[in-house]
Amino acid sequence: MKKLEGKVAVVTGGSSGIGFATAKLFADEGARVYITGRRAKEVDAAVGKIGPGARGIQGDTTKLSDLDKLYAAIRKEAEHLDIVFANAGSGTMLPLGAITEEQVDKTFAVNVKGLLFTVQKALPLLREGGSLVLNASMAASKGMPAFSVYAASKAAVRSFARTWAVDLKERKIRVNAVSAGVIPTEGYRTGGMTQEQIDGFAAQMAGLIPLGRVGTPEEIAKAVLFLASSDSSYVNGIELFVDGGMGQV
Repeated sequence: MKKLEGKVAVVTGGSSGIGFATAKLFADEGARVYITGRRAKEVDAAVGKIGPGARGIQGDTTKLSDLDKLYAAIRKEAEHLDIVFANAGSGTMLPLGAITEEQVDKTFAVNVKGLLFTVQKALPLLREGGSLVLNASMAASKGMPAFSVYAASKAAVRSFARTWAVDLKERKIRVNAVSAGVIPTEGYRTGGMTQEQIDGFAAQMAGLIPLGRVGTPEEIAKAVLFLASSDSSYVNGIELFVDGGMGQV
């Protein structure tokens, strides 16, 4: 029996990186998966790689009308939801003296506002006993230079997991956060880093990680699958670090 047989799931930011790896794993485990992304071409390509268990809907989680479109399609086609992986996020690195209003607004719009309304608008479709998994970050728990705005936005996500677990207790909906460590993905490039910069950053950070290496999107996806499935049926309100030990030492 597959772990998500018969389940319906949403993965925001599912066209690349952690979102894509998770959506693919969900589909492999029997779920019907809806993925979102801002660029239609990338969403369509991801669906083609995932296979017939996936359905792509172009949309921006910071636009509430796009979220309404997503959930209207799910209501029409699947009629309910069992799992939401609120994964879409972004961030840039700037030291305190260089932080701009644009950076703050953009980071919090995606990582906080977009995530909040992704979950809120899913609630009417979520069945009792469903699972919400929020993509937080190890960066929120470890002081790192130039990460303050991104880290603060992810600290808000961690707080959401605690408070929503209580808000939704009557419906037995579990809410957990997964906090990844250094996971080089396509998002690094869209955030403005060159491949040379990404490789240098990964090499530098590997020296701070007890396992001696950075992680992969597939390793995060396995942790999300655990939190989404009945394997974690008595796990609620937690922050699961998947960071090679970096946040623990």
